[in-house]
Amino acid sequence: MNVGDTGAVLEYLQKMQLDDPNFFYAIQVDEDDLIKNIFWADEIMKADYSSFGDVVCFDTTYRKNNEGRPFALFVGVNHHKQTTIFGAALLYDETILMFEWLFDTFARAMSGKKPNTMLTDQDAAMARALTSTWSKTRHRLCIWNIFQNAAIHLSPVFEKFKEFATDFSSCI
Repeated sequence: MNVGDTGAVLEYLQKMQLDDPNFFYAIQVDEDDLIKNIFWADEIMKADYSSFGDVVCFDTTYRKNNEGRPFALFVGVNHHKQTTIFGAALLYDETILMFEWLFDTFARAMSGKKPNTMLTDQDAAMARALTSTWSKTRHRLCIWNIFQNAAIHLSPVFEKFKEFATDFSSCI
């Protein structure tokens, strides 16, 4: 963060909490008291999660801001099949310890409620953290990530055998 950024972030989060007592935020700092990770959820996000949070897609593929830091979203679908955001985070890295902190923080923000199913990409650290923090939550891989990886790693097969895409899609 640049000089003054930390104070501006804290000021903004505190203002949000003053305006909305149900606004939740948490900040993780490192050993030098520098901000590592920030999580937040407003009143609407929390209410939506309460109603529609049985299945959550956790996504860090929005990935990198200007500083190369991941932006993470906890996302779901409401009763109108519209995408809804349950929580958001700016992350320093993508380690097991960071994901454990984030999943614990998310559950705390949501009054202890954990999703029944969590869809993620194929990140090993994320999977291990999910198993250790939310052992009863079923972990599934996001179909979009499976197709993206297949397109990258199987592109010669897709090009050579035109019917492979249809067959692959049917199997998935």
